[in-house]
Amino acid sequence: MKGLIPAAGKGTRLKPLTLAIPKELMMIGEKAVIEHVIDAMKIAGINDITVVVGWKKHAILDYLGSGKRIGVNINYVVQDEQNGLAKAIEAGEKIIQDDEFAVILGDDFFYPKDFLNDLLTFHKTEQADATIGVSDVEDVTRHGIIKGKEKIVLDLVEKPTKEQAPSHLGIMGVYLFKPSIFQAIKETKPGYNNEYQLTDSIKNLVNKGKKVCFKKINGEHIDVGTIQDLKKANIRFSQQ
Repeated sequence: MKGLIPAAGKGTRLKPLTLAIPKELMMIGEKAVIEHVIDAMKIAGINDITVVVGWKKHAILDYLGSGKRIGVNINYVVQDEQNGLAKAIEAGEKIIQDDEFAVILGDDFFYPKDFLNDLLTFHKTEQADATIGVSDVEDVTRHGIIKGKEKIVLDLVEKPTKEQAPSHLGIMGVYLFKPSIFQAIKETKPGYNNEYQLTDSIKNLVNKGKKVCFKKINGEHIDVGTIQDLKKANIRFSQQ
């Protein structure tokens, strides 16, 4: 299995910090948040990783290099236009090819870091076409929200209103896919915020009768999208 880390966003909510530094390079403890993501992939036995870059891409290349320093092999692809997470995933198709792969957003901090290993075991046991890591969330308007029965995803909505939300199970930015997701992305039309949403692509899989599963992620998850969240992640890291 390969890994893919989308890291092409501009991090507008973290300004003015991101005027100089990509949000994926915000430091949590002694490491950039994207390196914590790579640690989780290593624990799950994933050492062949593609990073999708865009905004200030050279800084990420300078930090990660070939991956040798942190014990992995890193390839890079460029998402020229920041037009949605689905298109960021599609940018990695030529490198991923026919392999199954894990996706973790490059600005998400998880503790403990073995969450991906648990999700991968579940994905393989279920022989799923796609598996989504979820958790109960208070603010449904900040997440993709799923409707599920037992472990099967029935529907997905990107950042719904409180009235539209089918549940409080929010997508945590962690996914496992078979390569069939690439065709589903190609069939995806612009959705929320006029972007190509990965939730819509996964919904295409559901509509095609593919097996799409979900599993709750244990532990803590912090989307390092604001200065307050960055402070929160560093406080949590210092308590380990």
